[in-house]
Amino acid sequence: MIIVKNKLPVMEAFYTLQGEGFHAGRAAYFIRLGGCDVGCVWCDVKESWDADIHPKFTIDEIVDEASKFKGRLAVITGGEPLMYNLDELTLALKDAGFQTNIETSGAHPMSGHWDWVCFSPKKFKEAHPSIFAVANELKVIVYNKSDFKFAEKYAKLVNKECQLLLQPEWSKKDTMQPLIVEYIKENPQWRISLQTHKYLDIP
Repeated sequence: MIIVKNKLPVMEAFYTLQGEGFHAGRAAYFIRLGGCDVGCVWCDVKESWDADIHPKFTIDEIVDEASKFKGRLAVITGGEPLMYNLDELTLALKDAGFQTNIETSGAHPMSGHWDWVCFSPKKFKEAHPSIFAVANELKVIVYNKSDFKFAEKYAKLVNKECQLLLQPEWSKKDTMQPLIVEYIKENPQWRISLQTHKYLDIP
């Protein structure tokens, strides 16, 4: 984990609707941090991986930009946002009246002050155990049939209050979505998550 001293690399920041997971449909300000060491082969934002190519902004600059919009849900994503210590950023967002959500693979120790933790583990790098107790949502991307077993592995590790979601990987949705539907019918503790922002053609 990188200790933030002054600035964070921001690949992009934008105001839209949360497209997936438990909070789908809500107005949200997304802050996509640059830098990722997980390396998912199907990642749709591979340009986020190299932190050095993205501009760096102070915490005040990031929060000031977010505050220009009416929504007060801030979603920190990446890349892999937990590469950085997010205590300072999340406290500043909370002071400005934001609900703080994170979307993370959990590959680094937890930091930050969160209202909602979306834990989306990846096979390419093992999750850090510090996320299991604090995860509000386990969202597993289903790329092939073996991902159901992978999902159940983490369902056993997260806390009992954690929401369990299966989401088809976009390029495989026609194949995997029917399998997810049948799986959930047999395992009703799970719910389906769809990337509604892609259907709506919004960021």
